[in-house]
Amino acid sequence: MPKITYVAKDGTPVEITAEPGQSVMRTAILNGVDGIVGECGGQAMCATCHVFVEQVNGGAPDPGVLPEISDDEDEMLDCTADPRQPISRLGCQLKAGTDFNDIIVRLPETQV
Repeated sequence: MPKITYVAKDGTPVEITAEPGQSVMRTAILNGVDGIVGECGGQAMCATCHVFVEQVNGGAPDPGVLPEISDDEDEMLDCTADPRQPISRLGCQLKAGTDFNDIIVRLPETQV
């Protein structure tokens, strides 16, 4: 089963086993992870599931490992409450078991 580790703004990690095909955002919401809002429900229209990808499948966040950022996601990442970084992604666009088997994401200071 895919695993997602969410690192809270205070540095506390929360590891959750995700259902295959479930997004980083949806897994957080279903498991009560504080720091992910997901206002648009996963449509890449609100940027309230912004995360910083720290590791993918045990390695550095190589841009070639995850799917390419779509134009919609790229536009939303320019609108995040916490400044965009090179490792920024929208959690709704990253699918467990499809895009990764193991991922560590750091949550931003704020989503709204």
